[in-house]
Amino acid sequence: MDIFFTYNLAVWEWVAVILSGICIGLSKTWLNGVVTVMIPILARIFGAKESTGVLLPLLCFADLLAVIYYRRSGAWKYILRLLPWALAGFALALAVDRIVPAKGFKFLIGLCILAGLGIMFWNDRRGKDKAIPSGWWFSAIFGILGGFSTMIGNAAGPIMSVFLLSVRLPKTSFVGTAAWFFMIVNYLKIPLQYFAWHNITMKTLLFDVTIAPFVIIGAVAGIFLVKRVSESKYRLMVYVMTIISASLLFI
Repeated sequence: MDIFFTYNLAVWEWVAVILSGICIGLSKTWLNGVVTVMIPILARIFGAKESTGVLLPLLCFADLLAVIYYRRSGAWKYILRLLPWALAGFALALAVDRIVPAKGFKFLIGLCILAGLGIMFWNDRRGKDKAIPSGWWFSAIFGILGGFSTMIGNAAGPIMSVFLLSVRLPKTSFVGTAAWFFMIVNYLKIPLQYFAWHNITMKTLLFDVTIAPFVIIGAVAGIFLVKRVSESKYRLMVYVMTIISASLLFI
C-alpha cells in the first residue's frame, strides 16, 4: 500500500487533501464551485501549476459520477454554445503559460472569476423581466473565461456558476448542465496537460487513487443535499460560494 502514498505530506496536508476530495464530489452533484475554495490550499501544498495535475483526474472521476446521475438534466443548447469558445480558452491558456510565472496563475484565475461576477451582477440589475442574454458575445465571454480558467487551474466552477445563474436555470438543470459541460472539457484537457504541461504522471495518478473514495462520499452527499434546498436558497448559496472562491485566490 505504500506505493499509493506517493507524496510525503504533513497531517494537516492530508486533512486538506481529503477535504478537497469531498469538496470535488460536492461541487459536481450539489454546489458548483465548492472545490474552488480548496484550490489555494492545494496550490500551497503541491505548487500552483502542479496541483492542476493532481486535481484533474479526480475531477474527471467526479464528472463521470455526476453525469451518470444527472444525465437527463443537461440544457444542451447552452453547453453547445459554450464549448467552441472553451476550446479557444484552452489555446489562450497554453499561450499565456509561456509568459506568466507559476505564481501568477492564481491571480489570473481570480480575475477570471471576478470578471464573471461583474457580468452576472450586471445581468441581475437589468431585472427578471428583461430577456436573458442570447447574443454570441455572451456565450463567447463565458466560454473563453471558462476554458482559460479550467486549463490554468481547474477553477472554472465559479465561471460556469455565473453563466448558469445568468440564464436562470432551475437547480436540477443547473447541476446537470454543469456536469455535462465539465465532463467534456475536463476529458479534453487530459492530453493537453499530459503532453504540454507534463503534470499528470503515474505519481499523481497513484495519489489520486487514495483520494477517490472521498470523492464518492462527497458526490453522494451532494445528491442528498440538492434535494433539500429550495431554488431561492440554492441560488443564494451559489452567489456566496462564488464570491468566497474568488476572494481566496487573491490571498
